[in-house]
Amino acid sequence: MPMDPFILEATEITPKVILNKDKGIFSIEGKSLPEDVKDFYTPIIDWFERYSRQPNQETLLVLGFEYFNTASSKMLLIILSIMRSLKGTGYLVSVIWKFPQYDVELEEAGEELSELLDIPFKIIPIVT
Repeated sequence: MPMDPFILEATEITPKVILNKDKGIFSIEGKSLPEDVKDFYTPIIDWFERYSRQPNQETLLVLGFEYFNTASSKMLLIILSIMRSLKGTGYLVSVIWKFPQYDVELEEAGEELSELLDIPFKIIPIVT
């Protein structure tokens, strides 16, 4: 069953989102502080739930944030929980967590999510 790509351009308060099963591209990057976090993230979560029914053998999710608010972190946790379920059923799942080089809080957020979810994370500082 083919899946349409899900693409959103970045704004001042929302990240760029590219979810393309056929090309194996899964990325959410930028700033995440939408006014209505559920409204913004629900279609993304829905896409990942549909994807999880017939995933690629390997999924590399790129998460790169300059900033995200607490409400966004809860939505990311839902997305990453879907990834953890895929991993639990034998699929290869990994995450690249990109953060501004000197942002200790964002670096630690990636480390905490990695430990919490037991998904391989590659944590990469971005030199700005």
